[in-house]
Order: sequence, then C-alpha cells, then structure tokens
Amino acid sequence: MSTSNAAAQRQQKWKSLIFPMLTVFIGFFIFGFSENVKGPAIPRIQSDFFLDEMQIGTLLSLNSLGYLLACSFTGLLIHKWGVRWISIASFVLMALTGVLMFYSTTYSTLSGSYFLMYVGNGMLEIALAVLGAQIFVRNTGTMMNLAHFFYGLSSIVAPMLATGLMRVSIGGHVLDWRGMYLIVLMLSLIPVIPALLGRFTPPASEDTVERISIKQFMRDPVIWMLVIILSFGVISEMAVGGWLVNYLEKAYQWNSTAASGMLSAFFLCFTLARLLLGPITDKIGYTLSLIILAGFSAASTFVAILAGEPGAFLFALAGVGIAPVYPTVMALIADRYRGNSDTAISFIVTLMGVGSMLGNYAIGAIITGIRKLFEQGDNAQLGLLRGLQAGYGFIGVCALVCSLASVVLYLYLKRRKELL
Repeated sequence: MSTSNAAAQRQQKWKSLIFPMLTVFIGFFIFGFSENVKGPAIPRIQSDFFLDEMQIGTLLSLNSLGYLLACSFTGLLIHKWGVRWISIASFVLMALTGVLMFYSTTYSTLSGSYFLMYVGNGMLEIALAVLGAQIFVRNTGTMMNLAHFFYGLSSIVAPMLATGLMRVSIGGHVLDWRGMYLIVLMLSLIPVIPALLGRFTPPASEDTVERISIKQFMRDPVIWMLVIILSFGVISEMAVGGWLVNYLEKAYQWNSTAASGMLSAFFLCFTLARLLLGPITDKIGYTLSLIILAGFSAASTFVAILAGEPGAFLFALAGVGIAPVYPTVMALIADRYRGNSDTAISFIVTLMGVGSMLGNYAIGAIITGIRKLFEQGDNAQLGLLRGLQAGYGFIGVCALVCSLASVVLYLYLKRRKELL
C-alpha cells in the first residue's frame, strides 16, 4: 500500500512539473530565436539607416539598458506576483515589440523597439532562471544545461531562418528584416499556453530557508566572483551573434548565406555542448568546468583570428567552450543559494547586464578606433580588417577573463572546503 502511495505521489509530482518544464524549455527555444536573428539583420539595418560600426555598437549597448532595467526589477515582480504572470508578461511584451519593429522607419523608433525587446528578454531570462532553479533540484547542472540546450537549438536555426525570411516576398512586398522580426517575435505567444495551464509553486523545502537580503549578498565574495565570471562569459557568448556575420562578410568578403551558415555552425557546437556536457559539469564540479570550458573558447577564438580565413571554423568551435558557462553558473547559484536563488539570480544578472552593455559598446569602439588607426591612404580594407580583428579579439579576451576568474573562485572555494 505504501509503495502504491509513493508511486502515486511521484506521478502527481511529475504531472505538476510538466507545464512548468514546458514553459522553461519552450521559453528558452523562443528566447534563442529572439536573440540570434539579429546577426543577419544587423548588416541590413546598418545599410538602411547608414550606420557605422560605432553606431551599431551603441545601438546594441543602449538597448541592453532595457535588459539591465528588466533584470533589476523582475525579481521584485516575481516575489509580488509570481513567476507565472511575469513569464506571461515577458512573452506578450516580446510579441508586441515585433509589431513595433515592423513599423520602425527611423533609427529612433528602431532603438525604442529594440529597447522594449530587451526589456522583455531581460524579464524572460530572470523568470526562466528562477523557475529552473525552483524545479531542477536534482542533477542541477545537467538539467540547467538541458534547458539552455533549447536556446542553442533555436539559435542554430535562427540565422538561416532570418536570412530566408528576409528574402520572402508576400504580395510583391519583400519581408526584409522588419517582417522577419514580426514573424519571429510573434512566436513568443506559444509558451504562454503552458504558462497559463501550469501550477507554479516553489518547493515546500524553500519555505524553511532563511531569506538573505541584498546587503548580505553584497558581502559575499563568491557573488562578486560569479558576477565577473558571468559578465565576461555572456559578453563572449552573446557578442558572437551580433558580430560574427559582420566579421566574415567584411573581413573575408563572404556572402550572407555562407556567413550565416558559419554562425549556425557556432550554434550547432554551442547546442551539442549544452546537451552533452551537462553531466560532466555535475561530475567534475561546476567551477573546474568553467575554468576548462571558458579557456578552450578563448584559445579557439584567438587561433581563429591569427589563422585567418582557413581558421574560420574555429569561430564555430569556440561555441563548445562558451555554451555551458551560463547554465553552469546558474546551477552553481541554485545549489549554493537554494531558497534564495531568485534574489541571487536577480542581483548577479542585473550586474551582468551592465557588463553586457559595456561589452557591446567596447567592441564597436575598438573596431572603429583601430580601423581609423590603420586606415590611411589606400589602406581602407586593411584598416577595416585590423579593426574587425581587434574587436573580435576582445570577445576572446572576455572568455579568457571568465576562465581566470573561475580559477580565483575555485581556489577560494577549495580553501573553504565549499567546492561545487
């Protein structure tokens, strides 16, 4: 009798997790689309509005401000209204920005639309991370990487989907980047369905955990190390979606299809890493995994730049190393701050948003500055090449800093016998 009761309880628990898990998995799948269709779109946006690389970098940085603001208040909203309604609100907001982007005719209206899209992305990232921390209480590294695998899965398709949609003609009108964004962002309404159907209640065990205030978090050295690791890791990860296509088209004169194909190859490596390496991070430990994987990504990026066009495949291979960084940090947070993960995630990801904003600006500034330095007389192409190499090299530097900061965290936790 007791065995049947236990089996019934397990079945009931599994049923209660189905819709929250679908919300997380589908949410990350849509998130991957919204974030990574911009690679093929940016050169077209740049052409339509006559923007230089510095203005593109500024556009991405200023719009990251929306992401930063969302991260700063989403944790409070989740605490007040619950993770279900905040997830739904973020999905609806992202769909709305697709409509606004479709009608953008000036740089200002485009910036406003991007800003709101990043607000939705920021809200969604916090909501999905908090929900994942609540429901993935066993094999956390594996499950976090699996959840983020869906982000990578859609990211593989996103560049090619964007390129294809921008060429579609409906009634004699080419969709271009505006129509592409409208279609892609309207997909955000799909995960609203499981979000409405599911029950989103934190585990009962979290009710017995003492809540930690922001001030207490700020006195924890581990939090600040995680901020550095995640900030530089995410800059290195996210910058690829915004700059790789641009780099290949302008440095090596690749066509849009070939450049987008390489970005898709990056996300293929990225996705497979999240699918396959999760159990390894659980086995060898989160911190050691961060050291090895981020270091591999940095090395691949540097060698790709130095090798020139024959080494372009290494840009894609770098995805193997950088992919597990974000979910592994989220798993570390979930295990170390169980019961306080919502506050920890909001605090860390908010500061990470600052780093991401500055990172995009820095890449654009580096490309423009180095380009002007080398662009003399008939050396316009050489100046552009050196600028792009320096800017993309910064992406590798960020991965290297992520790895080195993980070494510091490893030594600190090992000394205190708190390794995870």
